[in-house]
Amino acid sequence: MNRRTFAATTTTLATVGAAGLATTASAQNPATPFKLMYAPGFRHFVNSAGKDPLDQIQFMYDNGFRGIEDNGMMNKPVELQQRIGDKLAALGMTMGVFVTGFGMNTYMLTSNIMGDKNRGKGVDADPKAVRAELKKMCDQAIETAKRVNAKWTTIVLGADNPNLDYDYQFANVVDNLRYCSELMEPHGLVMVMEPLNYMNHPGVFLKTVPQAYAIAKAVGSPSCKILNDLYHQQIEIGNLINNIDRAWDETAYIQVGDVPGRKEPTTGEINYKNVFKHLYDKGYKGIVGMEHGISRPGAEGEQRLIQAYREVDDFEI
Repeated sequence: MNRRTFAATTTTLATVGAAGLATTASAQNPATPFKLMYAPGFRHFVNSAGKDPLDQIQFMYDNGFRGIEDNGMMNKPVELQQRIGDKLAALGMTMGVFVTGFGMNTYMLTSNIMGDKNRGKGVDADPKAVRAELKKMCDQAIETAKRVNAKWTTIVLGADNPNLDYDYQFANVVDNLRYCSELMEPHGLVMVMEPLNYMNHPGVFLKTVPQAYAIAKAVGSPSCKILNDLYHQQIEIGNLINNIDRAWDETAYIQVGDVPGRKEPTTGEINYKNVFKHLYDKGYKGIVGMEHGISRPGAEGEQRLIQAYREVDDFEI
């Protein structure tokens, strides 16, 4: 072996050895947990941890995260759901939201108040058919939640119906949410309504936190609360901290993403360091869902994502 080959081989072995030691050290000495329970999804660390959800959960834990969320959990195989739940339990991590039926919006604006004709969007206006579909989705959500030990599930109220007065739609939403709440309350599962912004979701019924607050008050159930996604609310109405405070008693879940671009904190206009300190000072113990993309590609971008959360989590307490 010549000197150049020997030097290259030695460098390669040293690099591999250092990486192995770093991985071992990470597993033995996980990073200090964040002050808030930030929750990545299974899309965030594919380059660093691989595609296996359990490996990704371990990577999240080793880097200080103590929660996860997964919109598509209900569509995963039952066996995989159980394995994920067991892994989270072993690490003492918290499962965040999964979505209960992407079709939930269809049923929320369709019931007997529509009359005999199906003028709404989705299933037939027969209230029995609507309730049967709602029960089917709620039952599936309850079983999924048991497997992964989830406390919250996202619901989206769907499109505004231009052929029906807003107040009738409001009453219909409240009526159906009360029905779903009755199914979920005995199991401790909380539906969290997510208001969506007009740019990404034009024509939606539920747009703002104040509107969701009124619905939650009307439903009056511990199983019907608000998911305040600060990305959507910055676009829709802003005034983030004030609206966090005003809707506090009906808010069960927070999600984030910076504006513009819906990438990690520090990439846009929202001062997340101030927002997170405010949540911490209010005693928020729930999930802060990382419902956003990553500004840079590959493993480098994933490391930058972690660093961004370290920066915004670095506030005085």
